[in-house]
Amino acid sequence: MIGARLNHHGQPVGRAVKGWRAPAENPGRGGLTGRYCRLEPLSAERHGPSLWRAWQAPDNATREVGDARARWTYLGGRPFDDLAGCQHWLALQSGRSDPVFMAVIDAESGHALGVASWLNLVPESGTIELGHLSFSAVLSRTRIATEALLMMASHAFALGYRRLEWKCDALNAPSRRAAKRLGFTFEGVFRQHRVVAGRNRDTAWFSLLDHEWRRLEPVYRRWLLSDNFDDEGRQRSSLSTLIQARLHET
Repeated sequence: MIGARLNHHGQPVGRAVKGWRAPAENPGRGGLTGRYCRLEPLSAERHGPSLWRAWQAPDNATREVGDARARWTYLGGRPFDDLAGCQHWLALQSGRSDPVFMAVIDAESGHALGVASWLNLVPESGTIELGHLSFSAVLSRTRIATEALLMMASHAFALGYRRLEWKCDALNAPSRRAAKRLGFTFEGVFRQHRVVAGRNRDTAWFSLLDHEWRRLEPVYRRWLLSDNFDDEGRQRSSLSTLIQARLHET
């Protein structure tokens, strides 16, 4: 067993948790500011029109319009058909305490281009999940998308959480790749975990622990530096490459 010790009965038990105080703090409703984006508490009135436009945009890489609804398949389908419906859905989400939804704002344009949330908060055990990622195609393969997720992870660990979870439909290959790219560890699949839109969902589980974050945080910061990107915005060193190099250091 990972980290097991023997107690005075000779039984294996988990290691003592030193230097951590329960409970961790609630993510709250404050904003976060980064180099390429900022995160604001979700507001249907303030962010609705911008998000609606962004969610209709063609893919950032291929410039193909396709079906905007396809990006919602693994979230159970897009729950609105027009701006009014979009704002109604956003209003419902913004009023919840778990999940805590944030709007992802492009620092340059000031436009909201997607949403993400902290959810399944268990402050007494120091666990929290990063999910409900509804990023528009405009954010595809951008520094904004990566920085937004890293800011949310950083904030969670700063608040005292010990474990950050990432869960997705086991068939959602892009989400699984994203988790691994960010340094999350695959933990397995919960079979028949949920029923989503009338279909079975097996759920893939990933995690990032506080001590792993402390080791990888300098790598994340290095990747985000402007000199890691050329004039066209293409990365010079991939995040996956930098993470693997860090993990193989003695």
